[in-house]
Amino acid sequence: MSRVCELTGKKAMVGNNVSHAKNRTKRTFDANLIKKRFYIPEEDQWITLKISTSALKTINKIGISAALKRARANGFVK
Repeated sequence: MSRVCELTGKKAMVGNNVSHAKNRTKRTFDANLIKKRFYIPEEDQWITLKISTSALKTINKIGISAALKRARANGFVK
């Protein structure tokens, strides 16, 4: 499974580990993802999404219906 947020599209970034001697080696910064179930009352069903924790904060603030509407407008959810 890919490590991409299904609502925001966040994914891993690439950067460097930098040692004390300034030696650089490649590393990845993974997105902070969780698997979460949500109930959508308009459709009367449960959905499971793999989302980032920042997307979870957005859902808590604006609601799952508005977050899904915003994600569909951005092209992340079908």
